[in-house]
Parts: sequence; C-alpha cells; structure tokens
Amino acid sequence: MAGIEVKSLDSPEETRPFVDKGQAEVVNIGGGSVMRGTFEPGWRWSEHVKPLAKTDSCQSPHFLYALSGRMGVAMDDGTELEIGPGDVARIEPGHDAWVIGDEACVAIDFGVSSAYAKPQ
Repeated sequence: MAGIEVKSLDSPEETRPFVDKGQAEVVNIGGGSVMRGTFEPGWRWSEHVKPLAKTDSCQSPHFLYALSGRMGVAMDDGTELEIGPGDVARIEPGHDAWVIGDEACVAIDFGVSSAYAKPQ
C-alpha cells in the first residue's frame, strides 16, 4: 500500500544488546530508525555502550520520549539534565547518560543514529 507504513517495536527488526543492563530494539521506517531503549538500573553509557561505540562520549543524536524510569544526561561541556516519564528530549552528540534509581528507564528514540549500540 503506497503512502503508509506500519511497524511494531514489539517485533523489532534488530535487537542490539548493550554490554549488559539493557538493549535497544530497532525498526526501520520512513527512511530512518526508531528505537525502544530499555536501560536497566545501574546502566551508564560510558560503561555499557562505550565499549561498543569506541568513542569518548555518545556521538548519536537523540530525540526521545521517556515512558518510564529516570535518566541523567551530562553533555561534554558539563551541562546536565534529568529526563523522566512523559518528557520529550532532544540530545545532541557529545554526552554520557545513566539510569537514576532502581527502575528501568524505557524511552522511544525517533532521532537515534543507525549505528547506536552497534559494535564498531
């Protein structure tokens, strides 16, 4: 059917496990990717994705909607913010992130790089 495309994150085309403490489920749609990230308590980008990305900080842009849990983000310039349920956030490349508390952070990311959490 031309002009419409529907995919479900419940049937991802790709699952990218982090070193541990979560995973990214990805569907490719409309010429881009949408990711559902599940970040378990204790997850931190610099510990659980950096070994895959092989960069000093996360170089993927993010445009996300948080469903549950809380996440802290620190930009390379020192700016910090916190994201929680119902928040929409735009995060530029050059940051670290971590789960706050003992609840998994689940977020839908509409702006993620196609290389996010893929071994380099």
